[in-house]
Amino acid sequence: MTKKIAIYPGSFDPITNGHIDLIKRASKLFDEVIVGITQNSKKSAFLAIEDRINIASDTLKDIPNIKVLSFNTLLVDFAKAQNAQVIIRGLRAVSDFEYEFQLSGMNKHLNPNIETLFMTPAEQYANISSSLVREILSLGGDVSHFVPSSVESLLKTHL
Repeated sequence: MTKKIAIYPGSFDPITNGHIDLIKRASKLFDEVIVGITQNSKKSAFLAIEDRINIASDTLKDIPNIKVLSFNTLLVDFAKAQNAQVIIRGLRAVSDFEYEFQLSGMNKHLNPNIETLFMTPAEQYANISSSLVREILSLGGDVSHFVPSSVESLLKTHL
């Protein structure tokens, strides 16, 4: 029987409660969920890739079927190397759909054997994004409702 493996890719700069919500829910659907952390070449990272990997690993350590890895290749190549059949993408709002739909179509063209599963966050996490968390924090706001306390502490050390 084939192990069902999914990849949830992103920059996770930082990982938020919304990301964690999707990861926990995906962990119930798949035998293994790989949180694939990458440096997005279009964005300058706030946290170093090592910090993002370490904080995600620590935050998710209590979920047994989660693995946190980094990658610097095409997503479909990373998925194939990990024997993953599914790419998970989060949709917070309708505005996310057009871009995610384009990515899904391109990934399907590059590797027709990999499916994309769109998941929506729980309502209380629908407006959280890593960039908003960084902006709120940089302006002195409270981000404790949006990220775990360990993430908040790490972010404060990088200000």
